Amino acid sequence: MADYCEIEGDVRIHANSSTVFFVTTHINSLKGNGSWHVKPYARKANFGAMKYVKNWTVKLAENKDDIPMCTKNHSSPAILFSVGGYSGNHFHDISDLVIPLYSTSLKFEREVHFLTTDTKPWWVSKFRGLLNKLSRHEIINIDKEKKVHCYTKVVIVPPTNSLERTKAIELKKDETKRPRLMIISRTRTRLLTNEAEITTLARKMGFEVIVDEANHLTNLSRFAQMVNSCDVLMGVHGAGLTNMVFLPDNAVLIQIVPLGGIDGFARTDFGEPSDRMNIKYLEYKIKVKESSLSKQYPLDHPVFKDPRSFHIKGWDVLRKTYLDQQHVTIDLHRFKGTLAKAMKILHH
Repeated sequence: MADYCEIEGDVRIHANSSTVFFVTTHINSLKGNGSWHVKPYARKANFGAMKYVKNWTVKLAENKDDIPMCTKNHSSPAILFSVGGYSGNHFHDISDLVIPLYSTSLKFEREVHFLTTDTKPWWVSKFRGLLNKLSRHEIINIDKEKKVHCYTKVVIVPPTNSLERTKAIELKKDETKRPRLMIISRTRTRLLTNEAEITTLARKMGFEVIVDEANHLTNLSRFAQMVNSCDVLMGVHGAGLTNMVFLPDNAVLIQIVPLGGIDGFARTDFGEPSDRMNIKYLEYKIKVKESSLSKQYPLDHPVFKDPRSFHIKGWDVLRKTYLDQQHVTIDLHRFKGTLAKAMKILHH
């Protein structure tokens, strides 16, 4: 299974058989490698993601008469990528698809064709504005093509950007301007059940507060600009916090960490990257009484006393118990201290 494939020459894409043919006179020097498989998605090491990615075959041919004839010739190169995997999750949309596509296609200066496999029409629609900035050509859902598309260069699997505000607000002493705080709302798992009360508290402390949620229908450009207008971004651990990539320098990220011994995941996913992005990081670890699990299990249950016992049962058990079935009700008195720290950071 190849991780990355870039072919230059006589390249023919036969969608019906999910095969990329490459005419070459060097087959003898590639003995044993006349064909190979590739899944056109960046997150190769993740079996869970790759289950949803179609397998493509790259096949070498010495004689062009032995392979399908071209029915559609293109003068521009092409990038073949899958919209399967974990697409639809905002974190993976950015890390697995958008960033690799951007870095791979930029050198072609929009003179490149995007060929999608495992296509989700809503995903293409959501990111169409961005994709149109990277390619001047119509996006081709290659799985539905009856034609044999031919190119002189094809990249299979892209290997694994600036907004208006570059710096967060810098508050002076006695300044009355209100820094803007965005709460990333969640509607299915890890809900902030007292979101309205948190909003009221933050406003009383001097923040302008907006509450929003990013989902597969979100206008990415609008949402990125909204996040970029904020000085503080907060939410419960999850993909929505990936929107920190749109924050200006010196902004503050507040991650609310649920129960379950997931502190390491939380720091790896958002704590460590924030430092390298020049974003100030604050972490609020909830206590048992702030978790909805306290209403589902007795306080001496292993779910509280021994989270490790759930970890060793595998990711599915861990996710179901601590990520899918847990909601959060913030202790406002305790959380007030975290908001005060964020405000203090913005005063320096």
